[in-house]
Amino acid sequence: MAGKITDLIATVRTGTGKGAARQSRRDGNVPGIVYGDGKEPLAIDMKYYYLLKFLKAGRFKQRLFNLKVEGQEDVHVICRGVQRDVVKDLPTHVDFMRIHDESRINLFIHVTFENHDKAPGLKRGGALTIVRPEVELEVMAGDIPDHITVDLSGREIGDVIHINDVVLPSGAKPTINRNFVIANIGAPSGFVSAENEEAAAEA
Repeated sequence: MAGKITDLIATVRTGTGKGAARQSRRDGNVPGIVYGDGKEPLAIDMKYYYLLKFLKAGRFKQRLFNLKVEGQEDVHVICRGVQRDVVKDLPTHVDFMRIHDESRINLFIHVTFENHDKAPGLKRGGALTIVRPEVELEVMAGDIPDHITVDLSGREIGDVIHINDVVLPSGAKPTINRNFVIANIGAPSGFVSAENEEAAAEA
């Protein structure tokens, strides 16, 4: 479930427009913007390697941050976009949205699978095929789950796991109004080949 809110440090960017953004990058920063909550957008700079550390840690767009900018009040934000260099795939701009803890937001949440050793289908050589490693959920901004968990206990070959089979965190709900597939347990390749051969012989 949601843990301690991580501080994110930035500075106010002087000037706006492409020229100021280019200068920011030359100075070793990544330019960004903070918007929302009925307030004026705020242009910011973040140290390049400081931001890169968070991006490499993963799930950057799934986390609530406490943004600290000198001369400004701390504000809770989520990342709504990271622009990257088309060749080097490195960050060139970042967008943050201000939110309140009681706000409901849509985020992609990581799916973890547990109790592989308690799934008869996997013990018999079946393969777990993950269809959705992340699912989009509507969650409370102040209580963003780190992940949702799929329990594989008792799962057999041929079983299909749907979103309705998963116990979601309190207050969270899927953004898609249908019982979509998250994963399935397929038969071993040798087992499938044998079935195909048998079917061909009967034809």
